[in-house]
Amino acid sequence: MTAKATRYWFDPALPMVESRSACDSRAAYLPHTHPTVSVGAVDAGRSVFTHDPYVTRLAPGAVVWVPAGCVHACNPEPDAAWSYQMIHIEAAWADAVLDEAGRAGLRRIHVTHDEEAYAAVCALNAVLFSDSDPVEKESALVACIGDLQEMLGDGMDAQRSDAQDLHDVTAMLQSRHDDRLPLAELAAVAGLSRYQLIRQFRAQFGMTPHAYQLDIRINRARHLLRQGDAPADVAQQLGFADQSHFHRAFRQRVAMTPGAYQRVG
Repeated sequence: MTAKATRYWFDPALPMVESRSACDSRAAYLPHTHPTVSVGAVDAGRSVFTHDPYVTRLAPGAVVWVPAGCVHACNPEPDAAWSYQMIHIEAAWADAVLDEAGRAGLRRIHVTHDEEAYAAVCALNAVLFSDSDPVEKESALVACIGDLQEMLGDGMDAQRSDAQDLHDVTAMLQSRHDDRLPLAELAAVAGLSRYQLIRQFRAQFGMTPHAYQLDIRINRARHLLRQGDAPADVAQQLGFADQSHFHRAFRQRVAMTPGAYQRVG
């Protein structure tokens, strides 16, 4: 990102979230509120976060969780600039994700310099600003909300670290690998919340359900390409949004384009 640049991300397919990334900003804000849950991360420079009567100085790597309706302001130190990320999440949607997992959302402002929390926000924003499928972005958002709750709160309770049998979920992903399967539908099959499903799936397979499904599609694509099917036809058969999405996913996993793979096969 170039100096003094601000980028905004919003997708009508995911109306519950929007994001902003600012570099070398000197903009200052009066105390204000948001109707959303707001998660900020400081990338560079130093800033001052105020939420009356508290004043907290933030260094790079800081993460701030601001519930909906909380008065606050975050500004660079005088005569200085800072770089930051800010993600706004619809409060009712975030509450629903956490309610499914048996936990109420954090109702007060939290500030931390925990490295894992900062990495979680950066990872989410990287996915949101990418050209990943909306299902993958939703999974990343659910995962980040749940992970931050564990890092900033008292941890998830009850159900939850016990290993679950995910056979029914993997079977569905296998049999319907060319379908866009909503995260909520997969969670219902597993008998888990959306966050618990992602957490258990990452623990067992090292990836999200959507990434697992993409792997199945790419392995199927290899077979079809070896049979001589045209890459455009393969993309359509396997339910990719368009051919460019198929090429990108294939190259990320095979290190060559579908056409190049077909020629050497």
